[in-house]
Order: sequence, then C-alpha cells, then structure tokens
Amino acid sequence: MENLRQSLIPTFLYSSSFTSKGMEQNLMRTVNSPAHSDSISSASSTAEINRNFLIPAPKESSIKMFSPAYYAACTTAGILSCGLTHMAVTPLDLVKCNMQIDPSKYKSTSSGFGILLKEQGVKGFFRGWVPTLLGYSAQGACKFGFYEFFKKYYSDIAGPEYAAKYKTLIYLAGSASAEIIADVALCPFEAVKVRVQTQPGFARGLSDGFPKLVRAEGVAGLYKGIVPLWGRQIPYTMMKFATFENIVEQIYKRAIPTPKDQCSKSLQLGVSFAGGYVAGVFCAVVSHPADNLVSFLNNAKGATVGDAVNKLGLWGLCTRGLPLRIVMIGTLTGSQWVIYDAFKVFVGLPTTGGGSPAPAKN
Repeated sequence: MENLRQSLIPTFLYSSSFTSKGMEQNLMRTVNSPAHSDSISSASSTAEINRNFLIPAPKESSIKMFSPAYYAACTTAGILSCGLTHMAVTPLDLVKCNMQIDPSKYKSTSSGFGILLKEQGVKGFFRGWVPTLLGYSAQGACKFGFYEFFKKYYSDIAGPEYAAKYKTLIYLAGSASAEIIADVALCPFEAVKVRVQTQPGFARGLSDGFPKLVRAEGVAGLYKGIVPLWGRQIPYTMMKFATFENIVEQIYKRAIPTPKDQCSKSLQLGVSFAGGYVAGVFCAVVSHPADNLVSFLNNAKGATVGDAVNKLGLWGLCTRGLPLRIVMIGTLTGSQWVIYDAFKVFVGLPTTGGGSPAPAKN
C-alpha cells in the first residue's frame, strides 16, 4: 500500500538530489557557522518540516506494463486528454463548423468570431460544449486505451524482430483498429453537436438536442455520419499516432544526447508536446476533406456526399476552414499528448514513444 501511495505522487514533489537528508546536512552546515549561530532553533524546525514533507521518489510503478491496470490507466488518461482539450477549443470548433456549413456568411475566421459574438453573445461561443466533452471523452477512452492494446497485440503477433523492423506499420494498424471502435462511441454526440452549433434554435444542448434528433430521424440519424467520420478520424488517428511515435523517437535519437530514461520528466513532457504539435499539423491536412463532409452531412437532413461535392467543390472540401483547423488541431494534439503522458507519469508509468513497440517476452 505504501508503494502504491508513493507511485501516485507527481514527480515534481520529489527529487533524488533534493532529499530531506541533504537539506538537513545543508542546514547543519549553516547553523554551525559562527555567523549564523543565532538561527539554530529555526533551522532545526525547518529541517523537521522538510523531513516530514519530502517524499522519496518511487523506483518503479506498482502498475505492471500491459496489465489490465495499465490499460485502465491509459483509458483514463485518454478520457482526460481528449475530453478536456476538445471542450477547451469549442469556440474555434464552432467557427470552423459554421465556415464549413455557410461559407457565404462566415467568410473568414475573424469575421466568423465577429458574427457569432454579435448574434449570440459570448455564451454562444460555447454552444455544444456538453456533447463535445462527453463525446470526445468517450472517444479518447477508446482511442488511447485500445491503441495501447492493439499496439501490443500486433507486436506480439509480429514477434520481436518484425515488430522492431515494421514498427510504423504496427503504429498504423493499432491506431486504425482503435479508432474504428472510438468513432462508434463518438458519432451520436458529434451529430448532436454539429446541429446545436450550426442551427440556432435547434436545441440548447445535449439534453434536448439528443431526443429531438432521435424523434426526427430515428436512431439511424445518430449514425448517419459514421462513414465520413471514419473517413476523417481513421486517417487522422493513424497520422496522429504513427507520426508522433516516430518524431519522438527521432528527437531522442538526434536532438537530445541523454537517453530517454535519464531525462527529467519535464523534458520528456516537452518532447511529447513538440511531437504532438507537429503530428497534429499533418493530421489536420490529411483528415480535413472528410471533416468538411461530416459537418455538411450532419447539418443537412437527407444530404449526400454528392451534394457536398457539388456545393463546396473538391478544392473547397480540401481547403475550406483548413488554416483554422491546423492551428486548432496542432494545439489540440500537442496538448492531448502532454495530458496523456502527464497522467501516465502521475501514476508512475513511462511517457509514450522513444522506442519500438515491446513484443511479448519468450
């Protein structure tokens, strides 16, 4: 129980070079000097306080790698990383969706913010935050939890040699498998979110928007956008995980001379953010045409892919709202990896990336 409690303490509360014993030694040197003989009692009191406060760093996590507890921790980290970050960028997502649905009215990012502020006020920037939070929390749980599972599963099938040789294929296969499941959890919330954000008066939020959509289009209406959602999210997630894993590996190989396991946790989290941001830029470009399709189909009852192409055009599908989405997804993805890895560090697990997937030991 003591080891478990220590493993749940954030690493910034302890340091191998900054221990209570070391502090006492420094304090004793100070109080023994003639110039500071009058501070003996206060120094001893300080040493006693620090002896009680400082916590020895755990040598290893009580959570065994690739155990059910490990996957549960990754699932929880995924909930936090995706749910919180997507909710935080709701205003950007709101402007982006309206630019995709009504480009004649919302001609640019700046004018989009101005129109929404004038018509709906500050509160209007957070329309749809509840389905965003719940939907992307569910998606994050499945995305990260199943990615860790499938990455290990496919590595075990490939064996040590091929897992190392074809690690990028394993990242791609694992992330694609996880995203198929994750989008089934996300799709109903995404359908309600788009309606709430792009159709003023449709509903106030999830509580009234969900039953209204079901009454109008049935349960099938909640999954009308599942195919374009897969078309958007599967390439996005494959790029997100494979690019991140490879970028992080190259950063540790080429930019940081110290081995990863000897780097500080703050440096490792900085690497996670940098790798995540760059990966997010690639994600935005690859998945943007399908993102436009999802917004168009969820907004218009009975609309088809052909209708979207005819109205927006191929160039419009690929570029409309893209600069804003690059900024949004880059920041979002970088933040997600930091939150995800910070939680893993919090429970005593290593950060993601920096090596080949680990196959099962013989």
